[in-house]
This record gives sequence, C-alpha cells and structure tokens, in this order.
Amino acid sequence: MVNLARLEDLPDGGARGFDVPGLRCKVIVVRRGNQVFGWRDLCPHYAGGTPMAWKRDAYLNGDQSHIACHAHGAWFDIETGQCVKGPCLGKKLTKVPLNVNDAGIVHIP
Repeated sequence: MVNLARLEDLPDGGARGFDVPGLRCKVIVVRRGNQVFGWRDLCPHYAGGTPMAWKRDAYLNGDQSHIACHAHGAWFDIETGQCVKGPCLGKKLTKVPLNVNDAGIVHIP
C-alpha cells in the first residue's frame, strides 16, 4: 500500500500529481467530492506516453471538467480515462486503483 495524501488536502474539483516509488511516471489524482480517480500521467497519443501537465499539477482543462494533455490538446473523461477530444480518440489513460480509508487517507492498495 502506498499512501498519497489526506482527502482533505486535495482540492475538491482539482487534481494533483504524485511521485510513486516503482513507477516511471507520476500518478494523477482527481478529487470529486468524496470520490478520487487515479491515472498514470502518460498521454496515450505517443507510444510510451508523454507527461500531460504544462506546469506542476496543471492536469485539468480550463473549466476543470476533463483531464487535459497540454502537449497534444487531448481531453480525457475524469471517471473513465477515455479520450473525448484530440489526437488519441479511441484510446484511454491507464487507471491507477485508489482507495480512501476510514482515516481519510488516499492510497494505492
């Protein structure tokens, strides 16, 4: 199990990136109320993936309705990871399973 953050420390409606030991990329965590969604920070537009934020923790589009790859202009559904706009239609982000325990800690099981 890898602890990432306390739920209360994540901005509701926002996203943050976390370094995780053993992964070659960050993990994007998006909070929507008491739900969290986790994705690898690798845009599927290019083989091998490309980091998506243009600056630290800038993972969402302007109205915070989608995860955005600022390198390619792709948008992804926050809940499913499916590309809904841009050069990687039909592809999706790689899910990272997340849980929130009784103490409010967001972790990778």
